[in-house]
Amino acid sequence: MRWTLVEVADALGVSLPAALDFRGRLAGVSIDSRTVGSGELFVAIRGPRHDGHAFVSGALARGAAAAVVEGGRAGEFPAELRGRLIPVEDTLRALQQLARKYCDSWRSAQRGRRVAAITGSTGKTTTKEMLAVLLATRLRVLKSEGNLNNEYGLPLTLFRLTDEHDAAVVEMGMSSRGEIARLAGIARPDLGVVTNVAPVHLEFFSSVDEIALAKRELIEGLQGADPVAVLNADDPRVRRFSEIFRGRVHSFGLAEGAEFQAANIESRGLEGSDFDLRSPRGRTHFQLALAGGHNVVNALAALAAASEWKITPDEAQQALANLRPTALRGEVLRFAQGFTVINDCYNSNPIALERMTDLLSSTPGYARRVLVAGAFREIGPTSGELHRAAGAYAARTRAVDWIVGVDGDAKELVEGAIAAGQARERTAFFDSSAQAANFLTDFVRHGDLLLVKGSRGVHMEEIAAALREKFVAADAAGPKPAERGGAG
Repeated sequence: MRWTLVEVADALGVSLPAALDFRGRLAGVSIDSRTVGSGELFVAIRGPRHDGHAFVSGALARGAAAAVVEGGRAGEFPAELRGRLIPVEDTLRALQQLARKYCDSWRSAQRGRRVAAITGSTGKTTTKEMLAVLLATRLRVLKSEGNLNNEYGLPLTLFRLTDEHDAAVVEMGMSSRGEIARLAGIARPDLGVVTNVAPVHLEFFSSVDEIALAKRELIEGLQGADPVAVLNADDPRVRRFSEIFRGRVHSFGLAEGAEFQAANIESRGLEGSDFDLRSPRGRTHFQLALAGGHNVVNALAALAAASEWKITPDEAQQALANLRPTALRGEVLRFAQGFTVINDCYNSNPIALERMTDLLSSTPGYARRVLVAGAFREIGPTSGELHRAAGAYAARTRAVDWIVGVDGDAKELVEGAIAAGQARERTAFFDSSAQAANFLTDFVRHGDLLLVKGSRGVHMEEIAAALREKFVAADAAGPKPAERGGAG
């Protein structure tokens, strides 16, 4: 944060208390009293579970320069603290308004600064990481961290912008109509990427078409004199966004006619993929260190967006070759006992599970391939049907040797697999990840490849943690163990 409290007050259209004597630049903005730092601005957010006004005194005691509170609540605080309060009508709206004006100020301070926003049902975090890495080959880039992709997290990301940054790459998530429109109104991106539309959050939407309309809000909200949309040519719903967009469009995908297209894709199993990029700049060969064919498409999206910054093929080749998975998103964990785990426990939905099942079933060199699938979240009244279809998909590969379901409707996933031909004696279901972990730590053996996939609400990361606790990581025990061939 490079603003003073005077600039904050101007942006919010309020007056500072006369007694407020903090005159320096703010160290940042925080909505968490537990982590607020000295010289930061604390904003008291009233959320569904906690009311930040209950923690204002603690935040100020920890060194916060001032606190933004609801005007009607200021009288609740001791008189000695009221001189450090900035009253507003709505603190969440104030947080978002402040972030928008701060980002606008950053962008206007130097010609050429741009904001890229990424959304989609799957792949948006990986695409964000790829685009940030590509731009970092020649620019100073701010990117969204962790899950800061919502109405609280996006403003906090934007407050981290400084004069040192040349570009920002932000992620936008959503669970309802209008949410991405609000986020786009805060960041005001001039480039938007939509990775795909899938049956995610159906608990809050009547159909996948309605989800598509919610994702389209990013394209509708692009700003600037020369807005650019980067759209997935393989997804019919996303492809149609170009019909309502009046700016420039870059298309990406495997489909013929995509502006940024992958050809000659060769899987290297868990080591990643090789592919040739066909683009307006010609043909370039890439080695991608992220496993799974879906990550090739994510790379195409990032490469299409990066073309707006004139990133050269040589710069892009090196950047993507060195990229590694982020925590819980396709991490490959190798153990000295001779088995391997794909730890993909950050999120899950039917499409994402299908893509990771493809990776599991097509990876050679393992004696048993084991799918450990947690229940999907927020997929509405069709949950049972979608879980059964996911199980049937895994069974029909004829290459997944064991299917283990964890929590809730993952039981339907197991039943769907059995109905599609999976032997019942090679399935299991557990009510919790803790129970599944107890089973798997005894079940796993040399030559196994386990895919552990699930949403955070199912706590599937506990399974990987239990395996790490009981067994020794290969990198802690010397060279990688040899993998046994065959598929039993």
